[in-house]
Amino acid sequence: MAAPVYHKLAQALDTMPNGFPPSESGVELRLLEKIFTPDEADLFCDLRLDFETPEQVAERTGRPLEGLGERLKAMWHHGQLFGIDFGTTQVYRALPLVFGIYEFQLKRMDRELAELWEEYAPVFGKQFFQNKPQLMQIVPVEKKIEAHQEAMPYEKVSALIEKGLSFGVSPCICKTEKRLLDKGCDKPLEVCLGIAPVPGIFDNHPLIPKAITKAEAYEILRISEEAGLVHMASNVTEGHYFICNCCGCCCGVLRSINELGIAEAVNSAYYAQIDPESCVSCGVCADERCQVSAIQQGDQAYEVITHRCIGCGLCATTCPSDAIRMVRKNQAEIKTPPKTEKEWFRLRGQLRA
Repeated sequence: MAAPVYHKLAQALDTMPNGFPPSESGVELRLLEKIFTPDEADLFCDLRLDFETPEQVAERTGRPLEGLGERLKAMWHHGQLFGIDFGTTQVYRALPLVFGIYEFQLKRMDRELAELWEEYAPVFGKQFFQNKPQLMQIVPVEKKIEAHQEAMPYEKVSALIEKGLSFGVSPCICKTEKRLLDKGCDKPLEVCLGIAPVPGIFDNHPLIPKAITKAEAYEILRISEEAGLVHMASNVTEGHYFICNCCGCCCGVLRSINELGIAEAVNSAYYAQIDPESCVSCGVCADERCQVSAIQQGDQAYEVITHRCIGCGLCATTCPSDAIRMVRKNQAEIKTPPKTEKEWFRLRGQLRA
């Protein structure tokens, strides 16, 4: 039986906008036991989603300041919370389970943790991906968006990159987990991009193992598109700090579409459209490119299942007859993302009451 502190931690995570629903088996408590020691769990429960210095945490909670900074730093390095080191000042904040604690368990991911997550993921996913606003928005392959469609800056992958002053790359946690379970794919692994508005932020970063240049970030995007990986970023209009490049067999977000049937798990402003007169029925779009099974063979040509299409553009990039184009949804159908992550948290919290 899990110690009371893990029940307390589970409740704390469930009060966050992202949620942490209980399961019938109690696997979520075993997951927390795997990631946190009792002392770490207790300290996490005293943190907020807003950044604070160790001094501010001590003053607000009554905890002794001595050793607190070192404990918070160690938890940051364990991927249990988020920190920023400004040199003379360090600030920390709590993380939700997703996007947050789970994604930062790369160094500690082993088969046991992978098995625990796979058991809990359907329980978490049903609650998380059915609620709005969505965690992620699709950033389509930019070269397939026609100029007259006027994509918003947050819908253009180049705009997200150009706002950054430093870049880092990590192996994909989802692909890493699936490979530990002998269920992985052969898609590129080192494709999770970090972006920061501060120079040098990824130099010796505890959670992002490799700093890269802007040119290298663009190259990772090119490799990802070539391999049929979907560009996804946080569902906000400002303050993007990551671009995930995802496959439908490993990615938790896309798997919620494929395995849980949650068609609107992601936010998107586009859908693909196939010209039946130009389609040569080669099947590349359906068999090799679409990550969410949104293309099917019709009587005369392949057809897009519009309500299922996530508008990534991958099918259009390799169509040998150039029969696929990306269409921008009607304005009434487009859901403008919250402005910032803080606004996302506020809206999500309101909808979860």
